Amino acid sequence: MAAISAPERTERQPEAVVKLRHPGRWITYAVGAVLAAMLVNTLLTNKNFGWDVVGHYIVSGDILLGMVKTIELTVIAMAIGITLGVLLAVMRLSSNPAMKGFSSAYVWFFRGTPVFVQLLFWGYASALYPRLGIGVPFGPEFASVSTNSLITPFAAAILGLGLNEGAYMAEVVRAGLLSVDRGQTEAAQALGMSRLRTLRRIVLPQAMRVIIPPTGNNVINMLKTTSLVSVLAFPELLYSAQLIYSTNFKTIPLLLTASLWYLLMTSILNVGQHFLERRFSRSDRPDSRRAAPRARARGIAQQSPEG
Repeated sequence: MAAISAPERTERQPEAVVKLRHPGRWITYAVGAVLAAMLVNTLLTNKNFGWDVVGHYIVSGDILLGMVKTIELTVIAMAIGITLGVLLAVMRLSSNPAMKGFSSAYVWFFRGTPVFVQLLFWGYASALYPRLGIGVPFGPEFASVSTNSLITPFAAAILGLGLNEGAYMAEVVRAGLLSVDRGQTEAAQALGMSRLRTLRRIVLPQAMRVIIPPTGNNVINMLKTTSLVSVLAFPELLYSAQLIYSTNFKTIPLLLTASLWYLLMTSILNVGQHFLERRFSRSDRPDSRRAAPRARARGIAQQSPEG
């Protein structure tokens, strides 16, 4: 008998994929391109920007010195703010009513008044207290010093920026501490770890994932907030530019010079913040690329017949 051949299978042809059209995107691209072209055109053709003046002063000694002082203010003020923030956040979460009340009052006051006003108060502290002294409360005074000689414009700037930043960092750190499961703290204390060691070894490392992003934003904001110190006649970046254009009357080019330096510094900080967020967002579990081969090996071992 002749073998009956099986019916041949007919392969199904794949259907053609029709891409969705997005006319709104092309309209957006067109509008953006037109606006960008208009911006470039006005920057290149409007002589009032004074790009030649910008090129002359952007690397001048006074501007560079002002930039260095701006960085110095930012670093010192953020160091004070972060230190105060951690301390105030721990006090806010304490079971001691006095510590909790002091921390709440501090945050309420410094967040409730503008930093510009606080800088002015520190700058004019001598109007309230011409001299500052050390002595017995409500008793004799042992030594005193002139307030103007003690609170210089630099000291007033540091106090105003640092104390104000401490209030905001306190809320950032408190949110990070509250994000850690309370059970881990209880387990650490059950093992005999002190509160300070639990905070340093268990809670803070995990809270950093929540603390780092807003802290990076606060650093960038602090860099720009230092421009308010110009009211104290401290020669940071903006005030250095103001001193120059007060003599040559090139206001717009000098403001552009300062703005370009601010843009450069904030861009660098953005890159640093990005890498810090990546560093602290990594999981504490083993790397998946290393764990996968081990998991496959365990599966093969379980499926293999026993010898």
